[in-house]
Amino acid sequence: MRKMKNLAACLVVLGLLFGLIGLALAANTAQQTVTFQVDAIDEVSVSGNPANLVVNTATAGSQPDDDTDNSTSWAVTTNGTNKKMTGDINVDMPANVTLQVNLTAPTGGSSAGDVSLSTTAADLVTTITQVAESGLTITYTLSATIDAGVVAQDTRTVTLTLTDG
Repeated sequence: MRKMKNLAACLVVLGLLFGLIGLALAANTAQQTVTFQVDAIDEVSVSGNPANLVVNTATAGSQPDDDTDNSTSWAVTTNGTNKKMTGDINVDMPANVTLQVNLTAPTGGSSAGDVSLSTTAADLVTTITQVAESGLTITYTLSATIDAGVVAQDTRTVTLTLTDG
């Protein structure tokens, strides 16, 4: 009988203890509503400017040798799908002088290879989808035919644009 009373007393004490803990916890709660969204992210950058491109050699009987620079790179971050990178220059090249660019594609993308630049945007890389990569090589190639004659040093601004594909 005494064991029954002790057991009953323990059960009452445990019941009160758990009840008080529940009340204490219930009295210390609060709620908040969190609103969120993820916007379109389309970022591109380049690593400085390439070295001067100079066409100044040729093999006798052949057109002048091209000059190439691959010292710069580009980076892209997009959470979008089916994007493309286009390129253009601010002023067309002189007659018989060509500036080409070749961008290494990020994972899943497709490079167009060597593309001649003009004032009209041209596709350089297509099928860019949800990617964040850097250190992607940019290769510039300057070529000129004999008919270009002598062309004084000049500059062109190359614009790379990440856009919907």
